[in-house]
Amino acid sequence: MIMTDRPVAEAPDTTALLLETTSLDDFLRALARSALALVEEADACGITLERLGRPVTVSSVGAAATKLDEAQYGQDDGPCLQAMRTGREVSVPDTLRESRWADYPAYAAVCGARSSLSLPIAPHSHTAGALNLYAPVPHAFDTADLTALRLLAAQATGAIALAQRIADTEEFAADLEAALRSRTVIDQAIGVVVGQQRCTPEKAFDVLRTASQHRNIKLRELCAELIASITGEVPPDARIRPRG
Repeated sequence: MIMTDRPVAEAPDTTALLLETTSLDDFLRALARSALALVEEADACGITLERLGRPVTVSSVGAAATKLDEAQYGQDDGPCLQAMRTGREVSVPDTLRESRWADYPAYAAVCGARSSLSLPIAPHSHTAGALNLYAPVPHAFDTADLTALRLLAAQATGAIALAQRIADTEEFAADLEAALRSRTVIDQAIGVVVGQQRCTPEKAFDVLRTASQHRNIKLRELCAELIASITGEVPPDARIRPRG
């Protein structure tokens, strides 16, 4: 094993990372940085997760990580995809001597990645992915202490699932808030039409909906315009989209 003056790194507490970050993106970026810090000779790290049946690099550190990951997605094969799909570590000791995965190893070498290691994250689940590390020298992972890195990948399984759940909840809450705001604007416009045409709220809604279809704009935008034409002010959070 190569001896260095750097103290032996320990895997960070992924729960603490999750609590210290304010979004899923920030957490994934912190996770990638933490993984990269555990292998001295590695210079890039990418985190692949499966989204809607397709692999996506959701975070990366180092210039080469994203393009190396995406090259594998392009040919639907490679070490990171193999790790994600099989739930097993995949090591590439030397890309110049690698015969698996068609043209990918040669491309990786041209990009400056002479060795790589992909560790599975949340294997065989809806958040399956891989932690991918790349190094500019061959056999960079042969003599490295991978215990902390493997622990990090194992801990990331639960943390990413929790972070994704939190992100989904926040997105749902934001969508619900936007829907409620839109509903307020629409209700105000219905009241205006009822007052102008002396009709029922149901008839007023039909009038507004027909007008939005004829003008090919969203109902919310039409209602916001109507209110603005009367009050001289755009309703808060209406966000009328400019049309060219």
